[in-house]
Amino acid sequence: MEKTERDKIRFGLIGKNISYSFSRGYFTKKFSEMGLKRHSYENFDMERIDMFKDLLEPNGNIKGFNVTIPYKEQIMPFLSKIDPEAQAIGAVNTIKINGNKTEGFNTDAYGFQKSIEPYLKEHHKKALILGTGGASKAVAFVLNKLGISHKFVSRNPKDNQLNYTDLNQEVLLQHTVIINCTPLGTYPNIQDKPDIPYNFITSHHLLFDLIYNPEKTAFLLAGEQHGGKISNGSKMLQFQAEKSWEIWNS
Repeated sequence: MEKTERDKIRFGLIGKNISYSFSRGYFTKKFSEMGLKRHSYENFDMERIDMFKDLLEPNGNIKGFNVTIPYKEQIMPFLSKIDPEAQAIGAVNTIKINGNKTEGFNTDAYGFQKSIEPYLKEHHKKALILGTGGASKAVAFVLNKLGISHKFVSRNPKDNQLNYTDLNQEVLLQHTVIINCTPLGTYPNIQDKPDIPYNFITSHHLLFDLIYNPEKTAFLLAGEQHGGKISNGSKMLQFQAEKSWEIWNS
């Protein structure tokens, strides 16, 4: 039995309260379809980020991690090296392990760009980013690349950010892309949604939700009811997962 455990090639997800995780199901299915019997993927639910170092010592057969809420920024000081793009974004969601070295990458940006580009139209010049966590930083990085100006919206805004109470008809008519980077609306709390004035949404608006479960969040449903185009985060997750796999095997 001991030899079997040592022979395993292990991957996993680091986060907090992650029993709902997309990644474990996705990679378990992928490994099965590829006939990779030695590969496994598991959740590492951590109360504190400093527990990360305890994962590394006794687990020489772990080859890589994905990182989710709330640790995409907090993980960075614990890594040996950070890819320049992840450093520029300020968040890591993929870790490659090579011996005793850990290197951080960001595949959220890649996944977000690939999934939102098909929806973008000429009039999508300005965006609102709801939330200021690690995922929102990857979103902002991509919008900068695409030439779409943006404002962060937060319940506790910093300089040059908006409060939800600042969102009025004028602001919404100017910002025709709205991206939810908050966990509001995630299963099982599917009635929750960001507190924005949905009555000012028009057919020119694109609402993108990083959440994938449920398929149509309360945020997306409200946007759709007012004529907005909508997309959830399922494609983004698939793209970023495949990019993680590419990094682990490079």
